[in-house]
Amino acid sequence: MDRRSFLLWAGAGTAAVGAGSAAAYWRWQKIVPAIHAPGRAEGHFLRDRHALPSPSAEIRTGVAILGSGVAGLTAAWKLRKEGQRDIVVVDGPQPYGNAAAGRYGDLAYPTGAHYLPLPAPEMFHVRELLHDLRILLRNPAARQPYYDERFLLHAPEERLLFNGRWQEGLLPKEGVPQWELDEHARFFAAMDEFKSTSGVDGKPMFAFPVTQSSGDARWRELDGFSLKAWLDRHSYRSPTLHWYIDYCCRDDYGTAYGEVSAWAGLHYFCGRGGEAENATDGAFLTWPDGLHPIAAGLDRAAGSRRMTGVVVSVSVKAAGVEALCLDLSGVQPRTYVVKARKAICAMPLFVAARVVPSIGDFGFDARRHMPAYAPWMVANFLMKRIPDELPEVPLSWDNVVYGGRGLGYVVSTHQDIRVTPPKRSVFSAYIALADRSPQDARRWLDGAPADELLDLAGADLRAAYGRRFAGNVERADITLRAHAMASPRIGFRDNAGLRALRELDGPLLFAHADLSGFSVFEEAAWWGYQAALKALT
Repeated sequence: MDRRSFLLWAGAGTAAVGAGSAAAYWRWQKIVPAIHAPGRAEGHFLRDRHALPSPSAEIRTGVAILGSGVAGLTAAWKLRKEGQRDIVVVDGPQPYGNAAAGRYGDLAYPTGAHYLPLPAPEMFHVRELLHDLRILLRNPAARQPYYDERFLLHAPEERLLFNGRWQEGLLPKEGVPQWELDEHARFFAAMDEFKSTSGVDGKPMFAFPVTQSSGDARWRELDGFSLKAWLDRHSYRSPTLHWYIDYCCRDDYGTAYGEVSAWAGLHYFCGRGGEAENATDGAFLTWPDGLHPIAAGLDRAAGSRRMTGVVVSVSVKAAGVEALCLDLSGVQPRTYVVKARKAICAMPLFVAARVVPSIGDFGFDARRHMPAYAPWMVANFLMKRIPDELPEVPLSWDNVVYGGRGLGYVVSTHQDIRVTPPKRSVFSAYIALADRSPQDARRWLDGAPADELLDLAGADLRAAYGRRFAGNVERADITLRAHAMASPRIGFRDNAGLRALRELDGPLLFAHADLSGFSVFEEAAWWGYQAALKALT
């Protein structure tokens, strides 16, 4: 954690700044921020070739799970459920990975993923774990199961700041010409048709997990060009529709729609179809601290022995798998060795390729098969009070600025169902650095001073509240995720290296959303589930 003072700008609005009169409207407020970069300390320690101390301990176990993100935790939960109790989990740089969270006293907030769409019946692995965690309460195999209503996202769900006014939903409607609205309708009609389309193999055109989607060559061709190119080919010209679809790609994939595979982009709109007895179709599950409660629930259910530290090297031996681990949490660095009958490598592939020297023997060539990774920022602002709102649409769970520099902000206390809104809250702002190459974005994140980070992190909130925003901020925390997620760029479905790791069955197994080519909960949980089943044999 790097703590230093910075100056947070509180602006009256972009119009004043554009007029060159910013000095007359901006005031300064001194804040003490916290900048978090999970994995940076360990990465720099290894990059700088510090000598590793001799191992201070040797841990033996039946199954070692190397990584505590959603894939690793799902594997641990499933193993325990099927009777395997001899499990050790090595946390990695941050417990729970992209499902991690933080707290300001009694206020929780996410530092990664913050919602889960209702799973369709074919996502049995997600429904099974939600049922075990008492989030899905009844009829897990039914088309419309019953969920705990505390976790179903309630209205108002989404709003968009467009032309200086808030409106419901994230696709502009008010003040949009009729020809654009007609194009909106044409696009969603096409998506509805795709949802009901199957290939010659009988599989749906788009499905979760992604490996259950049709392999029909007609649909696989969509992976050969971008989503923007697909829109252009089908004569979609609406600026608001193009903005919305680009926003969706940046929001789910961290990458602009001109670089996302058309197949992946359409999968975003067509791959899900969850229903519930007590919710509208396509509803979300969410918590103040995002997906952290699911991760913590899986952890508790697994009851695994957890070890602090990151994996430095993994080797396959005659008797199983050995992992050398580094722990920097104490006063002095220490190492330990985990020896297991089987191991599940539940870490991003850009890390696995460095710590598993033999990964090439499994069919994965890091130079040819490594996914592109999108960097992210997540900024959490502790609000002394909620700023006064414009009158049109009330504060919602998700609040997005049309044309904004970020992806909007989520209100952590939204699920608080008390009649009187809480006086204090946390606004979580999400920023995908899709306006530059991933390499340039990572270099910027590594060296940017705190005031530059905050300037970008608070851009959408300043656009929404102007000078009212900064005066209500009590504290700010920024989490930098330089390799936040794999991005499904053009051609991602034909990645032979990912296919080889998915099919691998032996003492060393792989489980991570990266195996699907993009980072969502359903895919991460699927590969953890599958790895657990293999480890049981």
